[in-house]
Amino acid sequence: MPGNPRRGAASKGSRGAEVGREFVRVEYSKLSLAGNRPENQDRVDVFANDDAALMVVVDGMGGHAHGARAAEVTVATLKECFAEVASPVFDPQGFLTLALARAHDRVVKLGKDVALDHKPRATCAVCLVQDVGSYWAHVGDSRVYQLREGTIRERTRDHSHVELLLREGLIHEHELRGHPMRNFVECCLGGDAPLPDMSVTGRKKLSPGDVLLVCTDGVWSGVDDADIASLSAHGNESLDRSVRSLAERAVARNSPYSDNASVAAVRWLGS
Repeated sequence: MPGNPRRGAASKGSRGAEVGREFVRVEYSKLSLAGNRPENQDRVDVFANDDAALMVVVDGMGGHAHGARAAEVTVATLKECFAEVASPVFDPQGFLTLALARAHDRVVKLGKDVALDHKPRATCAVCLVQDVGSYWAHVGDSRVYQLREGTIRERTRDHSHVELLLREGLIHEHELRGHPMRNFVECCLGGDAPLPDMSVTGRKKLSPGDVLLVCTDGVWSGVDDADIASLSAHGNESLDRSVRSLAERAVARNSPYSDNASVAAVRWLGS
């Protein structure tokens, strides 16, 4: 598999192992588009072996190239953490918490001598797939979705002001995308040294055909829930083509002010 995605780069693949083990058998695809921005500060990747897969998407923030650097360091750190542990991971929730904490510390160090307004920061969403289930972690407004039979079964809840308004019933789901405070996140990796709030889930059981998706706000802000859910519809096109279609649709709908749009998807093929 290639490393960090280039502008418009995509990749796909599959993993499997011998019969008789609770192994990871998946199809996966990833894509990152620059949108209308002069630089792509998102990074997305999927790391897989016979026993587990780790999906990562990061939305870098910061002046000049600092956002891109924050995203690169975050992905590299999570890859390093995944390589250090035996698969399947014994303590998934502990692993995700410690991996994000290590990434946060490294992004903070990047900004040691950088002015406050330009310190590297990033939002991040991570999904660990193993043992016929998945475990999620996120900071900020990058998201994880679980899709089943053409519907959104569940998604993460953003660490943002507009998500709070949604939970309190003051706005509706469709109003999130166009709200004037949509881009204000309450926590992120980097910036200040104390650990940010992060959400880590328990195991979410998978069924054959389920699709797990991680994406930045440049994707979910430009498409409808039905567009996202369609990735798990029966008889749909290849996952690689569906991922590209979703990202390109998000960029087109947000044009001429579209953000970087990055997404990775894993289809669980069953054991």
